[in-house]
Amino acid sequence: MRAVVQRVHRANVTVKNEMIGEIGPGLVVFLGVGHEDENKDADYLASKIAALRIFEDDAGLMNLSVQESGGSILSVSQFTLFGDCRKGRRPGFSSAAPPDRAKELYDYFCERLRLSNLNVATGQFQAEMRILVDNDGPVTMLLDSKRLF
Repeated sequence: MRAVVQRVHRANVTVKNEMIGEIGPGLVVFLGVGHEDENKDADYLASKIAALRIFEDDAGLMNLSVQESGGSILSVSQFTLFGDCRKGRRPGFSSAAPPDRAKELYDYFCERLRLSNLNVATGQFQAEMRILVDNDGPVTMLLDSKRLF
């Protein structure tokens, strides 16, 4: 499971010109589910993201988590995080989980975040979405449940 995590001032997601999710300060999480991923991968990433200390404290140091800062999360499913661009010019997506399994794990991931007492807004699975992100910093982290960067 892979996540691109961005610290934001605000963000929203729109489907067919209708806003379906919106947050103020917090994190946008683009989540990709791989074909080998399991619940433990979602548990790991949800726990890591909820506790990731990338918000500034009173001294201006990145010492606070999204939980401690009172922020929210906008979680968006993004299978293209498993795009393989090593050969040719068109990405291959054979490492991405099939849609049914990906949705199951994406929903599970979002529920795990909510169990951490976080306000979680979401995109719409398999929809054509427009996401507006007002980056803060910018601070962007790459997380992968299978390997270290």
